[in-house]
Amino acid sequence: MSAVPRSYNPFAEDDEADAAGASGAGEADRQRFLQQEVLRRSAASADSTARSLSLLYESERIGVAASEELVRQGEALKRTEQMVDKMDQDLKTSQKHINSIKSVWGGLVNYFKAKPPESKPEQNGAPEYYANSRLKEAMMSSKEQESKYQESHPNLRKLENSDNDFSKADLVSSVERGSYPKNQQLRAYHQKIDTNLDEMSSGLSRLKNLALGLQTEIEEQDDMLDRLTRKVETLDINIKNTDKRVRQL
Repeated sequence: MSAVPRSYNPFAEDDEADAAGASGAGEADRQRFLQQEVLRRSAASADSTARSLSLLYESERIGVAASEELVRQGEALKRTEQMVDKMDQDLKTSQKHINSIKSVWGGLVNYFKAKPPESKPEQNGAPEYYANSRLKEAMMSSKEQESKYQESHPNLRKLENSDNDFSKADLVSSVERGSYPKNQQLRAYHQKIDTNLDEMSSGLSRLKNLALGLQTEIEEQDDMLDRLTRKVETLDINIKNTDKRVRQL
């Protein structure tokens, strides 16, 4: 009796080996696909945080421009207030001359009356306009980020930066390196994401300080506008009264 069973297939061992090889190859392909997918998603996340950081820098630049324009507006308001004060002072001098013309007694009174010392118009504070300290500090802090805005902007980005995006991976300490994946490219993506998130946190803090400084500046200029409005109204009444007295001469 033969030891080989009737159902023996001489090619069965080759088929099993091929199946095992195909299974191993499929597992390897799956691992490569997963690795590529992880790298792709990490790269997309790094690009997303970079774009967000670029928008943050741009918002900060716009905020600085708005702050500078607001400061120029404050300077214009201050000059206007000085002009109104000067007009009020000149009007008082004109009223004295009208009194001199209107009566001899008024002329004698003005003649013997001691002349008041010439003084600059009332400035209601500092002679020159200065923005509030909170806004000045916020603007200085944000202006220091102008170079980062240029580096992050797609149209202004320096070419050398694109090749060195992940060059900082070798500068990380061994303690920090242990918390990142062992794959060098994946570790670089993770480090880039963490760096961008830290920069975004700092940028949001600067934007907050800039907004608070703008709010304070607007409130101060609102007070200046109210004061200027009252002065203009008073000056208008005095001009009308003076014009009426001139017509009566």
